[in-house]
Amino acid sequence: MAASSVNPFLSDSDEEGERKAGKGKDGGPGSAASLPLTPQPEAGPGGGGGGAVRAGSGEAAGPGPGGLPLGAEAPPLPPRVPLDTLAAQLLRDQYILTALEFHTELQEAGRELPRLRDYFSNPGNFERHTATPPKEPGPAPGQLNRAGSISTLDSLDFARYSDDGNRETDERVAVLEFELRKAKETIQSLRANLTQAAAFTESDVPLQEGRNYKSSPEIQEAVKPLEKRALNFLVNEYLLKINYKLTSITFSDENDDQDFELWDDVGLNIPKPPDLLQLYRECGSHATSSKEMTDVAVGVQPSELEARSNANELATLMEQPQLQEQAKIVHELQNQLSMLNNEKISLASHIRQLKSEIQALKQQNFAAVATATDSMVLPSTTTEQVPQIRPMDSGEYLDIRSFESNSWSAEKEETSTSCPIDTNADSNRFAVAPVTVTLTPRHKETELPAVRPPSAREPVQFNKPNRTLSPAFHQALLSFCRMATDSRLGAEELIPLILCTACLHPEPKERDQLLHILFNLIKRPDDEQRQMILTGCVAFARHVGPTRVEAELLPQCWEQINHKYPERRLLVAEACGALAPYLPKEIRSSLVLSMLQQMLTEDKADLVREAVIKSLGIIMAYIDDPDKYVQGFELQMSALNDPSERVINATHQVFLPAFAAWTTELGKLQSHLIPTLLSNIEKILRDGEHGLDEHKLHLHLSAMQSLIPPLFALVLKNAPFASKAKLHGEVPQIEVTRFPRPASPLQDVATIIGSREQLSVLLQLYDNQLENEGTTGWENLLWVVNQLLPHLIETVGKINVTSTSCVHDFSRYFWRLCRTFGKIFTNTKVKPQFQEILRLSEEAVDVSATAGNGVLTKATVPIYATGVLTCYNQEEDRKLLVGFLEDVMTTLSLSHAPLDSLKASFVELGANPAYHELLLTVLWYGVVHTSALVRCTAARMFELLVKGVNETLVAQRVVPALITLSSDPEISVRIATIPAFGTIMETVTQRELLERVKMQLASFLEDPQYHDQHSLHMEIIKTLGRVGPNAEPRFRDEFVLPNLHRLAISNNQQAVDTKRLDIAIQLFEAYSALSCCFISEELMVNHFLPGLKCLRTDMEHLSPEHEVILSSMIKECELKVENRTVQEPQSSMSIAASLVSEDTKTRFLNKMGQLSTSGAMLANVFQRKK
Repeated sequence: MAASSVNPFLSDSDEEGERKAGKGKDGGPGSAASLPLTPQPEAGPGGGGGGAVRAGSGEAAGPGPGGLPLGAEAPPLPPRVPLDTLAAQLLRDQYILTALEFHTELQEAGRELPRLRDYFSNPGNFERHTATPPKEPGPAPGQLNRAGSISTLDSLDFARYSDDGNRETDERVAVLEFELRKAKETIQSLRANLTQAAAFTESDVPLQEGRNYKSSPEIQEAVKPLEKRALNFLVNEYLLKINYKLTSITFSDENDDQDFELWDDVGLNIPKPPDLLQLYRECGSHATSSKEMTDVAVGVQPSELEARSNANELATLMEQPQLQEQAKIVHELQNQLSMLNNEKISLASHIRQLKSEIQALKQQNFAAVATATDSMVLPSTTTEQVPQIRPMDSGEYLDIRSFESNSWSAEKEETSTSCPIDTNADSNRFAVAPVTVTLTPRHKETELPAVRPPSAREPVQFNKPNRTLSPAFHQALLSFCRMATDSRLGAEELIPLILCTACLHPEPKERDQLLHILFNLIKRPDDEQRQMILTGCVAFARHVGPTRVEAELLPQCWEQINHKYPERRLLVAEACGALAPYLPKEIRSSLVLSMLQQMLTEDKADLVREAVIKSLGIIMAYIDDPDKYVQGFELQMSALNDPSERVINATHQVFLPAFAAWTTELGKLQSHLIPTLLSNIEKILRDGEHGLDEHKLHLHLSAMQSLIPPLFALVLKNAPFASKAKLHGEVPQIEVTRFPRPASPLQDVATIIGSREQLSVLLQLYDNQLENEGTTGWENLLWVVNQLLPHLIETVGKINVTSTSCVHDFSRYFWRLCRTFGKIFTNTKVKPQFQEILRLSEEAVDVSATAGNGVLTKATVPIYATGVLTCYNQEEDRKLLVGFLEDVMTTLSLSHAPLDSLKASFVELGANPAYHELLLTVLWYGVVHTSALVRCTAARMFELLVKGVNETLVAQRVVPALITLSSDPEISVRIATIPAFGTIMETVTQRELLERVKMQLASFLEDPQYHDQHSLHMEIIKTLGRVGPNAEPRFRDEFVLPNLHRLAISNNQQAVDTKRLDIAIQLFEAYSALSCCFISEELMVNHFLPGLKCLRTDMEHLSPEHEVILSSMIKECELKVENRTVQEPQSSMSIAASLVSEDTKTRFLNKMGQLSTSGAMLANVFQRKK
């Protein structure tokens, strides 16, 4: 601390002096004897100020450091006070702030005192501290209020204890600043740890001769990330030093992930190296200590290697001339290399000799050795004792030990190598395990193969690690893993090695490290790599048992559950399912289930959630805790409501079958699962009165369909004949079409039952039971008949019949239900219930015709026709369907009821070409019916059927029927054929057929008997406006536009305003649709514009709002005509006109929605943009 600084807590009052004097008398902290102080020589004038602590008048004299009493006058050059003494006195007198400032200045000067550092780093010294020193001696310092985190004095600002501010806020700010500092220190510490973990082990390389540092591309390794960042920093520093600033800027831009202002950003927690120039100048002049190298295969003893290394290091230090030292090192290395090469050659020959001896022993002692135990007794001339053999897991490699000497026949230095043993002979019958034979100086130590039958080999206990692995092997494996991670090459080959090592390693910490490496070995593993990892994990789990899987593998999965890469999260989701069979059942139903549930609800990747659903299916196959049923049901509903189609498909294929199987075991399939889904469907229908959620309804009905196979399997398993179902002799094959095609193998009834043979036997007994004995005592089937079917039929009656998708989904459900439960069940249990509801018996037809049958207008009709009557396609089934549709058409027509249910049936059946002939048969019944109402209904049904029927049937069956109806005595029947004729013009391409239809439509317009038929004109205009944009251009130009023009002219002379307005509105809609088409200039001038002007004349009197839009349309058309007259070449005319028409189409459609706006706004609707 500077001597001229002022201590804000120092007081010259008498009270302060008395306080210090009182302490001195008691021998306390303020006594002179304990603190000999003199002014420091650095103090300027007035050095007795804040830099030193003054003794009061009451202080007892005591010797100072120089032997002077404190009361004596200071000499000109007083001796210095030790800094530690001064610090101790400041702390004793509670001059905390002064001590803190003193500590800070010492730190800045690089002279930190341990006393102050320890004091300020101890949070216990700062509990409830007051701003002024205590007036009376206390036993201990005061204490500060502590924050929630660990506080030390360097995080506190003593200014906040003054009386002129809000202390509480300042305290929090100071504590937060301190915590920020601590966090930064933690970051630096973690960076250091990360650097150490990422640093690679430097491999020993021999010195290059001389000072030539040319790099060899074939031996040069790839640059490591830390090396790259360090070199980048040095290169940038060099570029700035030599004023290559633009190059430095470009270099920085290309490495934007690195901060070149801060060396710590490199990540190396080491001092910064010299600059690039200095490194270049010193690259060949520094001394390098040599390192002994040896091949691990020749087994040099560690003591020998250490002795050689120490001797070489001592010699290196003694030799001062650099060139002599390097030459000697190179010479020694060359000698050693030559020696090792010779040694290698000798060992190889010895190995060959031993292998030949082994083969000879195997042939000579084959029978004896085959029954040998783990120990062998050799002849007394060769061996004395054979030690017990440690169990090994493989005999593929043999370990051979021998002694080395000048003569290979009498070796004394032990070496070791390993070589593969040829076990091709008898490999299918015997396992070769090493047997160690110990020899005294008169003998050798070698390992001879003991050949045992496989049954005699002792298995390895993988769940109890029994290997003491070499530290060198472990470090080499870790190094390979790091290199594979950095280079992203060859990582797959390390997976088996990592897992085997983790399986056998005795240290839990090392096993955990290896498994962590396994899950982080590949940054973003693809499908094949994930399968390799999962296969290895399953093999690991099989060997080590549930306890180690829970303790070692599951934590690795938990760490990756929120990884930023979806491939890693996908690996976790798949691993949870793959490891489920090998986990304790308590962990399966708690931790693993919770992990998967979290991923299902939180993960945003569709692939991950799909894998989660599949793993949940596996979990459901193993779970046995009934309390988890509710959680499983919630998971099912969550999966069904997932926005991804992939997840929903996986739910139907995997999760639902597995969950249904477990639900069946719990007895909740009929009591809870299916009724709950049905209740949800009813709720969706109730809530959909103003807007049905068709997607949600489809998901629930799909789930109901997926539950039909397990429901039928439950009925079979609990049938009265189940105990009689025995496999005897040849079992008949099940018809291929007996069951609907399952969505997945898990939904196959044979899979659920157990086998196709067992299912075949059960089906025979099932049909026989239904046909002869009924359902008495069959509770599961009675539930289907008495509860499920009535509930479903009642729900069907609530469906909006105009919802095509809803009708289709329910039809598919009933179709699958009837096909699964069989024809006998459908005919005896399902059809009677529908017929009872529909009441289509012959006696009830007349009543329905007069009173009207409300049930026939509901969705029950199309669902019964398409979901039940189409299940089987035999002749009697088709006749029943035809009769039902004919009855419905007749009843609805005679009762003047809406035809929506009949239309829905035709639409659903018409989607399948197999039913086109059948539907035409039904319509022909209507064509020849005696009632005009039925004929009129048949004519309207042709419009729905024409769109899906092939042109041959249209020409042979549809057009003749329509022409017959077009000459019907009843005008209403003739009018009803017009929409069907229009649909033919819209969909058919045969010229001859189109001409026939065109002639028929022309007859409606030109025949004088129809001139006053207002309904006919309305229907024709509506049809022409509908089919005109989609019909053949020639038909539009030659028929549609001229006839609309004529109808518009005739409408101007209409005397009845209501009829005139009806025709005008239909003409407006027709012209609006045709305005989006390309119309030639001639037709535009001769027909389109004149027709619009006639229509405008009508709208001026009847509908001013429409008149405004028509005026804008006329202006647009006139502008188009003007533009075409001044346009260039005819060749480009069609393109330009097309663009103009598209522009007109877009603007017109946008402005059509503005009819509800005010008239003033409509006036500007079609104004051309300036």
